[in-house]
Amino acid sequence: MPLEKWSDRVVVVHLADDPQLTDDLQAVEQTVAQAPLDVVLDFGTVHYVNSSNIAKLLKLRKQMAGAERRLVLCNLTTQVWSALLITGLDKVFHFSDSVTTALATLEIAR
Repeated sequence: MPLEKWSDRVVVVHLADDPQLTDDLQAVEQTVAQAPLDVVLDFGTVHYVNSSNIAKLLKLRKQMAGAERRLVLCNLTTQVWSALLITGLDKVFHFSDSVTTALATLEIAR
């Protein structure tokens, strides 16, 4: 999982497709537990999410909300976006078209 520390407060995580996606999300959880960071998850190479991946995303969101940190999902493929729409999670997470836009969103919201 390529983790790009954008600043002292923000990391960008370039997620891999399954089966690595599950491990990547778990590593993000551990990283966030160690340091209070805002996170941009780049789904550019992810073509499918399963219920386990969705559960990990929800757990990560809850963990970050408790620490008053922000999570932005970006570069979603049509398949991943459809899965989040069907499950109603499009209303739960914050989304952006690209990593650049996600970083700008975090900076503006600060």
